[in-house]
Amino acid sequence: MAMRRIMNVSPDKASRLLLGLLPVGLVILIYVLMSNERLLLNPDDKLMPSLSSMGSAVVRYAFTADQRTGDVLLWVDTASSLVRLFQGLLISTVSALVIGLLIGVIPLIRAGFAPLVAVISVVPPMAILPILFIIFGLGELSKVALIVIGLAPFLVRDLSAYSQAIPVEQFIKAQTLGASTWQYIIRVALPQTLPRLIESTRLSLGPAWLFLISAEAIAAESGLGYRIFLVRRYLAMDVIIPYVIWITLIAFLSDLLLAAISRKLFPWAHAEEPGQ
Repeated sequence: MAMRRIMNVSPDKASRLLLGLLPVGLVILIYVLMSNERLLLNPDDKLMPSLSSMGSAVVRYAFTADQRTGDVLLWVDTASSLVRLFQGLLISTVSALVIGLLIGVIPLIRAGFAPLVAVISVVPPMAILPILFIIFGLGELSKVALIVIGLAPFLVRDLSAYSQAIPVEQFIKAQTLGASTWQYIIRVALPQTLPRLIESTRLSLGPAWLFLISAEAIAAESGLGYRIFLVRRYLAMDVIIPYVIWITLIAFLSDLLLAAISRKLFPWAHAEEPGQ
């Protein structure tokens, strides 16, 4: 009986925060215990550095200017990566919005381009990374192009399927009122697909970071992925782990920001969510 009723229990905000932090604290505790155990056996162990060692690395990379360049490396790397990521996401989302709506609403365009998009969407982006470097060179364009190729086809397919699923009654009513194709797209389909686009972009943040870091690891002079793979040769886990945590934090905050924007601009799309 208790197990049957537990699914009806919804925690309040404080409880949700506590329950969310509990697993994180548990992971940190397990890491500290394992790190201490390894360091007791081998003080020179680099696989699981202590928290103090990682704290010293954070001070060096986030608050101390590099002696060679004069830059504070963490912030230079973060700025470089975020510019590439933003450019890739912007191009991907705009492309998906335009092409996805046209494919979803106009049958002739759907018949011509939907198969092509479906084929492109199953091509592994990492497999064509060498081709991008050959075509666009080792500069910024190839890194942004990898993000676009990795994300845009998925977003296009998702937006086109969502716009096709708009109730046919709305399509009939719009035509009855004299709406043209473009008026239907702008006034009916577009407002309903924008919340979906934001949600799909949130789901794409993980793959976007994967493509970005992979490109930076191969050919870059700055960036979070570049720095991780640069210090990898020295087994500098005290630097790598804080960088990974920093990337995770940025991605998490980006997800929260997109969710907040969606709720602010399209509250009707979240009316049935828990706590609304």
